[in-house]
Amino acid sequence: MRAALATVLALVAVVAGVIAWRNGLRTTEFAPAGDIPAFEATRYAAPWIFLAATLLTVAGLLLVDAVAQVARARNAKSARHEQ
Repeated sequence: MRAALATVLALVAVVAGVIAWRNGLRTTEFAPAGDIPAFEATRYAAPWIFLAATLLTVAGLLLVDAVAQVARARNAKSARHEQ
């Protein structure tokens, strides 16, 4: 049960991380002006990028925890059958 909850929370963290990452990228298009050609500039908003990285790190830790809980439960189950 705890592994399933950790997996769901990891999925929520990944979705939130993707949303934060998209909010952290700002693209501005500039039209040509005289001799200056048109160009596109991308600005990175550090707080959003940091939040995205943090959320994705938390998601990874939650997935590792879920795998460890499943492995621990399987080992405990097989140990009970051996007795």
